[in-house]
Amino acid sequence: MKEIGGYFELELNERYRPSLHSDGYQFNSGRHALEFILLSMGSKVKKIYLPYFTCEVVLQPITKLNIPYEFYPINFSLEIDNPPALKEGEYIIFNNYFGIKDVSIQTLALLYKDKIIIDNSQAWYAPEIAKTMMFYSPRKYFGLPDGGIATGLEKNLSNENLYKSLDKDFSYRRFSHLLKRHELSASEGYQDFSRNSSLLGTEPLKKMSDLTTKLLGSIDMQIAKDKRRENFDFLNQHLDSLNKFNLPSLDTFASPLVYPFLSFKEDLRTKLIENKIFVPTYWPNVYEWCDKDSTEYQLTKYLLPIPIDQRYGVDEMLKIIQVINFYGG
Repeated sequence: MKEIGGYFELELNERYRPSLHSDGYQFNSGRHALEFILLSMGSKVKKIYLPYFTCEVVLQPITKLNIPYEFYPINFSLEIDNPPALKEGEYIIFNNYFGIKDVSIQTLALLYKDKIIIDNSQAWYAPEIAKTMMFYSPRKYFGLPDGGIATGLEKNLSNENLYKSLDKDFSYRRFSHLLKRHELSASEGYQDFSRNSSLLGTEPLKKMSDLTTKLLGSIDMQIAKDKRRENFDFLNQHLDSLNKFNLPSLDTFASPLVYPFLSFKEDLRTKLIENKIFVPTYWPNVYEWCDKDSTEYQLTKYLLPIPIDQRYGVDEMLKIIQVINFYGG
C-alpha cells in the first residue's frame, strides 16, 4: 500500500524527461549495460576484441562470463590502424573516446555491422545507430550516483524476460559525494566519491534505481550539451596552437566529455592540479598493460582531459588557458 503523508523526500524538477536513449535498457552502471549486451548474445560470442586504451572495468563482464578476449592497438588519432577481420562469433568493442569520435563510430558500424559494440561511456550525446549495440554511462556527464544504458538490442522475448528478471538497484547509499560537492569542496568529498565508486563496483547487474531515473529526468540535456560545446570551442580557439593532439572539427561530434589536450611537458598535469584544475588520468591500468614506448602508454601519460562541463563558463576556461600558457603547454 502506498504511503501517504510523513516527511518529505528530496524534491526534483521532473519537467525535463531524458529524451536520449530512453528506449534502451537501463542499468546501474555502464559495465553492467555491457554485461547485459553480452548476456543477450549468449553462446554466439566466442571472442571479444577490445582496445588497450580503455578502462579496466570493461574487462569485468567479459572475464565474468568467461569470454576469450584480445587487445588491439590504436594510434595517436584514437583510430584502429589495422581493423581486425572478425571470424564467426567474434566481436569488437570500440570506444567513442572523449565523445569526439562520432564519425569513426559511423564508419566502423558500416564495416562491422552487427559485430561491433560501441563503448559510449564517454559520449552520452552520441547518436544511436540502428541495430548497432551501444552502451552509455550518464554519470560521466552529470551528477548521478550510478547508471548505464544499453541500446541497439532487439526487444525480443528473451531480452525482455532477462531484463524483467533483474532486481532494481537502490542508490541512496552512494549519494554522499554528490551532496558534499554542493556544500564542501571537491577534495572534501573525494573520499566519499572513491568509496561510493567502490561500492558500485561490488553491485551485481541490476536495473537503474528510481532515484537515478528521477535525477536523470530532472536534467536539461540541451543546456548541458550546448555549454560543453561552447567551452570546448573557447578552449580550442586559445589552445589549438599548443595542443599536440589533432582534434576533429566540432561539427563532427555531438558534445564532448572533455577537451583532450596533448602536451609532452612532464609536470603540466601536476601544475594544473596544484591550481585546482582537476585533470584525471585515463586510464592508469594502461601502464600495466602496455610498454612505455606504446601509443597507449604515451596517451595515458601525456593526454590531459581538461574539464569543460556545464558547470563552467568563460571565467573558468580563461583560468585554464592562463595556467597552461604560464607553464608552457
